[in-house]
Amino acid sequence: MAAAGAGVSSPVCILVLGMAGSGKTALVQRLTAYLHSKNSPPYVINLDPAVHELPFPANIDIRDTVKYKEVMKQYGLGPNGGIVTSLNLFATRFDQVMKFIEKRQNASQYVLIDTPGQIEVFTWSASGTIITEALASSFPCLVVYVMDTSRSTNPVTFMSNMLYACSILYKTKLPFIVAMNKTDIIDHSFAVEWMQDFEVFQDALNQETSYASNLTRSMSLVLDEFYSSLKVVGVSAVQGTGMEEFFEQVSSAVDEYEREYRPEYERLRKKMERAENQRQREQLDRLQQDMGTVPMENSPAGSGSAAEAASGPSALILTRGTLEEEEEALESDTDDVDHQVTEESHEEPAFRNFLQEAKQRYPARSSH
Repeated sequence: MAAAGAGVSSPVCILVLGMAGSGKTALVQRLTAYLHSKNSPPYVINLDPAVHELPFPANIDIRDTVKYKEVMKQYGLGPNGGIVTSLNLFATRFDQVMKFIEKRQNASQYVLIDTPGQIEVFTWSASGTIITEALASSFPCLVVYVMDTSRSTNPVTFMSNMLYACSILYKTKLPFIVAMNKTDIIDHSFAVEWMQDFEVFQDALNQETSYASNLTRSMSLVLDEFYSSLKVVGVSAVQGTGMEEFFEQVSSAVDEYEREYRPEYERLRKKMERAENQRQREQLDRLQQDMGTVPMENSPAGSGSAAEAASGPSALILTRGTLEEEEEALESDTDDVDHQVTEESHEEPAFRNFLQEAKQRYPARSSH
C-alpha cells in the first residue's frame, strides 16, 4: 500500500460522500478492513444517524450522541429533517470530536468519515460545512465521491453524477477523488473514456433523443476542464479490488492539499485572527472613550510622564488600587500620624502618582 501522506504527522481525513445507494458505507467497511490487514487501523467516524446497523467498528458514532427517532418526535420532523437536525446538534459538539482525533493522531494514519445516505443533507447543510471546514483547517483532508458505476452507463445519468461531483468540489474546495464503485458488476473503463474523449461521449449521446440529452451535450463542453484535473479510480467494495490504486490517489491528494490547500487555510486563519484582534482593539478604544480621560492640564512639570497621561482611565483602574482606600487614607483623623506621607512612602510609584492627580483634581479638599 502506498503510504499516503508519508512524512506527514497528522492523520489524513477522508470524507466519503455519494448518492444514496452508491455504496458509501460498504466502501468504508472495505477501506477499514484493508487498513487493518496492513496493520494501520483507521479512526472511523459515522455521521449517519439513521443507519440501522454498521458493518464496521466505529470509534465515534453519531447515534451514541443523538437519537434520530427522538429528534423526529420532539421536533415533529420527517426523515430528512430529522437527519439534518441530528447533524446540526452533533456539529455543536464537534470540537470534542476534534480533540479525540488529535489524541489518536499518533496511532491512526487515516480518519474515515462515513456521511448520511442523502448526500444533500451533508453537502448543503450548515453542519456539513462546519464539520468539513473544522477538519480541513486542522488535518490533511480530502473528499471521496462514490459513484455507482452500474447505474451510470446511461450518458445522461453519468453527466448528472459528474455535475454533482463538480458542485461538491467547488463547494468544499478540497482535493477530490471520484471512486467508481461496483466495478465487479461492470468495468469503469467506459466512464474514463467518456471523460477523456469528448467525441466518444458525443457518440453515446447521439443515441439519446430526449431534451435531457441536448442539455447534457451542452454541459459536457463545460465539464471538459473539470475532467482534466479529476482523480478517478475504479473500486469494488464487495471484492476489494482497486484498493492499492485508491490509496495511491489518496497519497497524491494529500500532496495536493499540502501544496495548494493548506496555505489557503493558513491565510484564512490568519485573516480571522487579525479581524478578531482588530475587533478587540476597537472595543477597548470605545471603552476608553466612554470612560473619558484623566485631566492633566494643571499638573506641575515633572509630576508625571507623558506615558502615564496617555495611559487613560483603564490603566488607572487596573493598576492603582481602589477609591475607598484613597479616601480612607486622606480623611482619617483618628491619630496624629500623617497618613499621606505614610502611604506615599510605602505604596508603589503608580499609587503616588494617583495621589498627586487626586490633589490636583480636588485642590480645595486637599488644602484642609
